[in-house]
Amino acid sequence: MSERTEDVVVMGTGCAGLTAGIYTARANLAPLVIEGALPGGQLTTTTLVENFPGFPEGVMGHELIAAMRRQAERFGARFVAGQTTGVDLARRPFRIDLEDRVVETRALIVATGADPRYLGLESEGRLIGRGVSSCATCDGALYRAVPVAVIGGGDSALEEAIFLTKFAARVYVVHRRDQLRASPIMQDRAFANPKIEFVWNSTVREVLGTDELTGLRLRDVRDGAERDLAVKAMFVAIGHVPNTAVFRGHVELDGDGYIVLRHGRRTSVPGVFAAGDVADREYRQAITAAGTGCAAALEAVRFLESEPA
Repeated sequence: MSERTEDVVVMGTGCAGLTAGIYTARANLAPLVIEGALPGGQLTTTTLVENFPGFPEGVMGHELIAAMRRQAERFGARFVAGQTTGVDLARRPFRIDLEDRVVETRALIVATGADPRYLGLESEGRLIGRGVSSCATCDGALYRAVPVAVIGGGDSALEEAIFLTKFAARVYVVHRRDQLRASPIMQDRAFANPKIEFVWNSTVREVLGTDELTGLRLRDVRDGAERDLAVKAMFVAIGHVPNTAVFRGHVELDGDGYIVLRHGRRTSVPGVFAAGDVADREYRQAITAAGTGCAAALEAVRFLESEPA
């Protein structure tokens, strides 16, 4: 069993979790912050962040995360490495099982994020942050006046493609079928955009480049023929997977695994709050994650203050 009962535990160390850590620490709750599988979250896989307010020249993703962590520590947040292997939210204090310990807490803020779906290629993984991205809003402005590719055929893929036409010289939408899954209105917008070209019935066999992406090797799914497509970036838009497996059966999730919010940042379990991409299928930005981390922390503070002493 745990040696003490925490007032609040924050799960996750991306923008949402670290902001929640800052706010709960400033409320003198000495939060325990669990780092998770990817300390720092998705921002640590991004190079230059140009759209986070307060950094007119941009800031490296890992530097922004490191600064936020130092800020949380300054106010008394404590960090523990490791992943959560199980939870018991049916009673209070809540129980959180880590790999090497058990933690009990009066309140819990879940900020475990969502992982973008990638293609699973070795060459793709090697070039994430160096031409391979899952966020056009985050990285699109880095690729001005050069050709880029978007992988996918749903609304998200077409939204990314249309956004990228503001910067790129040409946007190739690579889709494994000969028709899109996207809504008719999104298809109409994409087909009408002269900077977008569709590459049908094609999959990415290999991402080309050593230190940075220089192109894609495509395979035609009909006859197996291969050809190279010269682009400077590949934006993968085939969905996200929220990191909520450990919460299944403990808090309400929607059909895709995102945490369902009841009011504000409250979940179906009183005393459990959610922040960031784990409950956000729409925006998925560092600044929105930070904002919801703030909101979840404030709600957790109010929840604890409302309890009898």
